[in-house]
Amino acid sequence: MKTILVTGGCGFIGSCFVRMLIRETGYSVVNLDALTYAGNLANLDDIAGDRRYRFVRGRIEDAGLVAELCRGVDAVVHFAAESHVDRSIEDASPFVTTNVLGTQVLLDAARAAGVQRFVHVSTDEVYGSLGQGDPPFEETTPLAPNSPYAASKAGSDMLVRAAWKTYGMPVLITRCSNNYGPYQFPEKLIPLMTINALEGRPLPVYGDGRNVRDWIFVDDHCRGILAVLEKGRPGEVYNLGGECEKENIEIVRLILEILGKPEELIQYVDDRPGHDRRYAMAIEKVKRELGWSPATDFRAGLERTVQWYCDHRQWWEQILSGEYMEFYRRQYGERLQ
Repeated sequence: MKTILVTGGCGFIGSCFVRMLIRETGYSVVNLDALTYAGNLANLDDIAGDRRYRFVRGRIEDAGLVAELCRGVDAVVHFAAESHVDRSIEDASPFVTTNVLGTQVLLDAARAAGVQRFVHVSTDEVYGSLGQGDPPFEETTPLAPNSPYAASKAGSDMLVRAAWKTYGMPVLITRCSNNYGPYQFPEKLIPLMTINALEGRPLPVYGDGRNVRDWIFVDDHCRGILAVLEKGRPGEVYNLGGECEKENIEIVRLILEILGKPEELIQYVDDRPGHDRRYAMAIEKVKRELGWSPATDFRAGLERTVQWYCDHRQWWEQILSGEYMEFYRRQYGERLQ
């Protein structure tokens, strides 16, 4: 039975991946998470007692802890990252520390321990922005990040690539488009708009709302990562996407339609600096080499997601109130960021 170290496994995508591993595979999982604001232990309540699952609180920049954990695992799947663009614009320092320095610490520890596979989970934002008529991003598209967040992820991608070229480490990189689904932190577009609509509050839409994103249901993304982990060629990059381009304003209107709320709740606000206009992913490589493709229809996935937030008010109310962070402070006896 193989053991996988998952970093950032209490976050939105990481927790989906951990649940999938425990429920659908025979792998054991060690979940290393710092429990900063976007990490939530409640995301994994249903598998917390499984004998194949172990949670460790800690940061990926902690070289001693990371070295200890890497010595006992067969593979690393690296989700841990600061990931919110607006927060990176306000203060880029935590993004450089976690996303760049933390990734290098993890690479060093995995190499020293002889870890057999290292999957680095990245983002389509490292490619920059597309014009309306431009072809989708391919794995060979030059990196051109436009926000501090995207720049920090591009930096981590380059460190992973260097580990392959310099040391022959068995690394793989995935770059994915916008995810949606249950357990997504309320600052992101779909949960924010859903919760605001449920509460009758304005739905803030940047600029003209016509920024385009390629959307993928989180379960599909995680199955793509698993395919890369098990079958991908070391040293390669694999784009994962939903082949589902939507304007932000279209998403917002669909959420209001699903909830039966009026479009008068939409409130256009000043655009954020460096706001990429369009992302789109070419996923022919992963289809051809690994046999993976997204399976979830967008409308069905969005309805399922919106219903989850309707059914799990306590989950997001505790986040909005900060109650979950107070629990962590009591549990661990220290200040968390």
